[in-house]
Amino acid sequence: MDRRQLLAQTDLAALQRTLERRIALPTESQNRERAPELRRYLEAELAPELRAMGFACELWDNPVPGAPPLLFAERLEDPALPTVLSYGHGDVVLGDESKWTKAASPWTLERHEGRWYGRGVADNKGQHSLNLQALAQVLAARGGRLGFNSKFLFEMGEEVGSPGLKTVCERQRERLRADLFLASDGPRLNQQQPTLFLGSRGVMNFELALELREGAHHSGNWGGLLANPGVLLAGAIHSIVDQHGVIRVEALRPPPLPAAVRAALADVQPGEPGGPAIDGDWGEPGLSPAERVFGWNSIEVLAFRCGNPDKPVNAIPPRAQATMQIRFVVGRDPASFLPALRAHLDAQGYAQVQLRLAGAEIMNATRLDPDSPWVRWAQASLRQSTGQEPVLLPNLGGSLPNDCFAEVLGLPTVWVPHSVPTCSQHAPNEHLPEHTLAQGLQIMAGLFWDLGEGWPAGTGRAQDRS
Repeated sequence: MDRRQLLAQTDLAALQRTLERRIALPTESQNRERAPELRRYLEAELAPELRAMGFACELWDNPVPGAPPLLFAERLEDPALPTVLSYGHGDVVLGDESKWTKAASPWTLERHEGRWYGRGVADNKGQHSLNLQALAQVLAARGGRLGFNSKFLFEMGEEVGSPGLKTVCERQRERLRADLFLASDGPRLNQQQPTLFLGSRGVMNFELALELREGAHHSGNWGGLLANPGVLLAGAIHSIVDQHGVIRVEALRPPPLPAAVRAALADVQPGEPGGPAIDGDWGEPGLSPAERVFGWNSIEVLAFRCGNPDKPVNAIPPRAQATMQIRFVVGRDPASFLPALRAHLDAQGYAQVQLRLAGAEIMNATRLDPDSPWVRWAQASLRQSTGQEPVLLPNLGGSLPNDCFAEVLGLPTVWVPHSVPTCSQHAPNEHLPEHTLAQGLQIMAGLFWDLGEGWPAGTGRAQDRS
């Protein structure tokens, strides 16, 4: 069998049967009562499929108390061959059952008008299930050999910040040693264009709070006499990011875009039908929309509370609070962000505003050099499989635990997403277009086939076995 024949064997029916089982498992990592389902997904769903392909599987305890286990699988054909490490997560966000209209429940895979609906079909069960099926297809086509060594690491806590993943990578560095990291998560640029991304923006949440006194006071009797914490906190936020979304704290701004990043983004157009209209006057001036979301930092207000928004009363509230977020690209140390914010607020007259880290730990920004030989190789593979020029994003606009693989393990990281921006990820009616799933199977089968043919020059493991 040759490459062309391999790609013609796309089997969506097999993928549907697999996803019907996997979507039915309510693996909500935000729900502590689902802990047995998280383990079951690894032991009863993933491990049997991997063992059938010749993988040795181990369940690793999570070093974080109470956090779900991880599954490690490896298939070693020859120590002299190069090795690929892949990743996926089987946990999902809360089902939000009462709000689904396109499926009987979030735990039922259903097909409507060219779309597959179900919780996790996009994030991430559909994506890693597709990859495993493509790998099995190549294995069968080559008579039981891949032509490279393969390792997988699956976690069940990505939706709650990947607790323990970084520590596991540090402790199991030798077991996870590889030459390339290749995985799928996140969305394509749009439904129609195959996409590669090479890392992700980092993320850090922080909280601003201001408490001026105990209790509220009548706004008629005290208005003009008492400082309003809502007004002060709004002013503090405006001193950090202005009315056009431009970051005003120099230490939170990234360095200038590298030439390779600017070149990669030159023809990228974010947005697609069904998504929100892009605000042309929002964000850093002088940058294209692609550069603003993939090459620059952004600061967002996620929540702001002052008084009782549901039932406002004629009173000056005693306190105000805001949860904020910075998405950042490589080039700045996130450990410097809070000290820089503290110094800025003090200098601007907001010393009374409290500042603290919020939510999960900081996720670092990563980005493989767009000029890497791995990038050129992956682009050529996608081009040959689809007949389209793939979109190259130096990094995803969102955040993934890619720092575990790029920084801790020191691997070149290539992500091939199979989701789309309008997939309702994390919302009711999560779905994927059927044509994206079909093309994803072809893309991944082509990539795995090409890995067995020979690895590109400049990677340190170049060889030709064709």
